[in-house]
Amino acid sequence: MPETDSASKASTPAPRYWALGVLALVALAIYALDQLTKFLVIKNVAEGQLVPFIGTFIQLHFVKNAGAAFSLGTGMTWIFSIVAAVVVVFIIAFARRIRSLAWTVLFGMLLGGTLGNLTDRLFREPSFGQGHVIDFIQLPLFPAIFNIADSAIVVSMGLFILLTLLGVGLDGRRARRAPAAKSADAAPTDAPH
Repeated sequence: MPETDSASKASTPAPRYWALGVLALVALAIYALDQLTKFLVIKNVAEGQLVPFIGTFIQLHFVKNAGAAFSLGTGMTWIFSIVAAVVVVFIIAFARRIRSLAWTVLFGMLLGGTLGNLTDRLFREPSFGQGHVIDFIQLPLFPAIFNIADSAIVVSMGLFILLTLLGVGLDGRRARRAPAAKSADAAPTDAPH
């Protein structure tokens, strides 16, 4: 029996390290793609210029965004920097609890996207912590111009809603719901209190 206990203890941490590795790879991929596309846009598109990319369905429109989505809160860039830094710390601290591939991908996308925009806010003009985020993707009939980091954050939030609605826990298991009628019927009426 002691050998079985030690074997099970040795195998218990494995999913955690696997999940952390996947989370890190997803975050790194999103971050690298975000920063690469921003670099290419800055080098090849003039600020304010509109360039067809996939016909008129996806166009490149290079803008510098001092605010949040839809350019809201342009005078509070430093607050967005602080919030993004807190999100990054939370994800890193929380990541050890994840055992599900879907949740791992979700948090990897959120981390990569948050780091992508945080990098802009920390290191781009006009100053540290108040830098403007580079946005460049424009879709028809969509009021905002966005970037790869924004896309990753939005997709991760959609996945969060889906996993929550499906009752999928961080360990990948679905929450079991006991029918209310059965649990009420099964309760003994003369049980001591």
